[in-house]
Amino acid sequence: MRTAIRFPWRLTLLITAVTAAPAPAQQTVAPPTRRAVVVDTVHGVAIADPYRWLEQQDAPETRAWIDAQNVHTGAVIGALPGREAIERRLSELLRVQTINIPLVRGGRYFLSKRAADQNLTVLYMRRSLNGPDEVLVDPHGWSADHTVSAGFWDVSHDGRLLAYGVRSGGEDEVRIFMMDIDTRRLVDSLPRARYGGFSFTRDKRGAYYARHTPAGPRVFFHAIGAAGDDRLVFGEGYGPDKLIGANLSLDRRYLRIAVYHGSSGRTELWIQDLDRGTPVTPIVRDIDARFSSAYADNRLFVWTDWNAPNSRVFSVDLRRPAREEWREIIPEGHAPIGGVSAVGGKLFVTYLDSVRSKVRIFDPEGRVLGEIALPAIGSTFGVSGDWDRAEAFYAFSSFAQPNTIYRYDTGTGAQEVWARLAVPVSNDPVEVRQVWYPSRDGTRVPMFVAHRRGLRLDGRNPTLLTGYGGFNLNQLPGFSARAAFWIENGGVYALANLRGGGEFGEAWHRAGMLERKQNGFDDFIAAAEWLIANRYTSPERLAISGGSNGGLLVGAAMTQRPALFRAVVCTNPLLDMVRYHRFLVAGYWVPEYGTADSAAHFPYLQAYSPYHRVRDGERYPAVLFVTGDADTRVDPLHARKMTARVQAATASGRPVLLRYHARGGHSGGRPLSASIGDLAEQMLFLFWQLGVSGPGAARSGR
Repeated sequence: MRTAIRFPWRLTLLITAVTAAPAPAQQTVAPPTRRAVVVDTVHGVAIADPYRWLEQQDAPETRAWIDAQNVHTGAVIGALPGREAIERRLSELLRVQTINIPLVRGGRYFLSKRAADQNLTVLYMRRSLNGPDEVLVDPHGWSADHTVSAGFWDVSHDGRLLAYGVRSGGEDEVRIFMMDIDTRRLVDSLPRARYGGFSFTRDKRGAYYARHTPAGPRVFFHAIGAAGDDRLVFGEGYGPDKLIGANLSLDRRYLRIAVYHGSSGRTELWIQDLDRGTPVTPIVRDIDARFSSAYADNRLFVWTDWNAPNSRVFSVDLRRPAREEWREIIPEGHAPIGGVSAVGGKLFVTYLDSVRSKVRIFDPEGRVLGEIALPAIGSTFGVSGDWDRAEAFYAFSSFAQPNTIYRYDTGTGAQEVWARLAVPVSNDPVEVRQVWYPSRDGTRVPMFVAHRRGLRLDGRNPTLLTGYGGFNLNQLPGFSARAAFWIENGGVYALANLRGGGEFGEAWHRAGMLERKQNGFDDFIAAAEWLIANRYTSPERLAISGGSNGGLLVGAAMTQRPALFRAVVCTNPLLDMVRYHRFLVAGYWVPEYGTADSAAHFPYLQAYSPYHRVRDGERYPAVLFVTGDADTRVDPLHARKMTARVQAATASGRPVLLRYHARGGHSGGRPLSASIGDLAEQMLFLFWQLGVSGPGAARSGR
């Protein structure tokens, strides 16, 4: 597959000073880290951990070490020329007005926007589709450093009561506030916690929500404005390795509860008819499969991979939810189902066809009505709207097209652009290919490769390879300011669709989890080898990047094949896979990775655990680890320990750096200005290591 993308090349004269010259020698010496080896015996195997003390995040010695690492990183990268030009161009790409798909309640439109000159998203209301924006919640005055943010949680059915969350830094926990929209008066709040849904009742006197407690997730009813403990509705017996989500139907008649058994995908669905006062009743709780659903009056449309790895859709009558009453209306097809929306009396089913989004339209009985005409090969994450309204919205982006929101009439099929991300990109063409390459075991794996048209395949192009490969998540061809910036400076940007993701359904996911996790790493390494063999690049000009599970990915790649890469950017990673499950919410991921507590799981976890694969005297790539205190999902101890271990072990002389943010975390939490600075630092690091001195116009024939 080939298509044309257009990006500007206006940075040609701005970054020519960035070269592969090393920083001054005195700046490349990392601060020393104390070794204090702790030896654990796990299933008869002695496991040495020289930096266990760095797990203690708030210990004075750890804090002093973090400060020293940040000073060191600042000194090394700060000595490099060209940062201002990079930051200026990234600001042009990212300092644009953003807007999200609106939620319609009581004829009012609720949306979040960030103006080009703002750091944070502001919550607004419009009384008509294109009416003036009325500010509901503006978080800019809440913190001097703009690290406290706000987001929508629910709006009552009549559009008069708002629930919004307040997040501090990048942590997953929020406080929920309730506001009378007409008076702008706060009427209640819930304390800081990790919530799994919040819905106002029809009469607005109460709300149902799911919250994590020390014993595990629970569903509660909260009487608005009333003192006393909230009433427990559901969840007794479920431990902290489970997640629960809860919400009400649009008419607020039904309470739907989903129980997630870790990250494996196994799901329970429960329902309660609030009008009839029935008990919480299971729809499905005994099948090891993934179940998701969408409301439509008295029905749930349920899509599941039960006996269908690419998923199928059932219609469930909530008045008779027994399994023998279910009706399969959309059978499994050759392309995986990514989601189902029930809008305007129709079903909009998003498929992944060779890692490209397609949206087909069905009636409630499963008859095909047509397809949404997407503007190009790219990504959409489903149609948003209500069952009883013909007005729908969806967002679309591609490597060529920045995020665009379309308004869609479910009755006529007419659509129009409602909002477009006005990223300043020009008309110079870029070529995108979807290539297929063999992995280590012969499995064919797809990868998107994007670069300026006319690129010379001489093995000298700076290349940035990324991927994820986990948790059934898809890596689709969407717009990225980082990719646009990289490409406009003469680079090759590659996105590999690894096993462990969901690009080809549950079978593709299961081929890269538990004892098969190494398959995803092999796929990623094979992608790098393909780029080199096809003369896009060479090991000296190849960088890799990834975050979270993608951080584990690049950590595994750099420790298994260190000579294959010149530079690594590893953000919010898991890296100690022998102890990961002991910290924060990581027990939830045991179905995906396994646990060293199991004699069956331990051997493969130890075999690929990046922290334990580091070898003294190995010539490792240059590495920039990024994490922060406010990551309450993946414990930042992984990046701390790995930084110390690689700094002590490497014999390459290349820098091993840690950028540690006090307020940064897994859920963002960085204001736009700080995010631009972070990305500029990462790009400067990669430009330095890969020898990017400009767009490379001469080599590309321009």
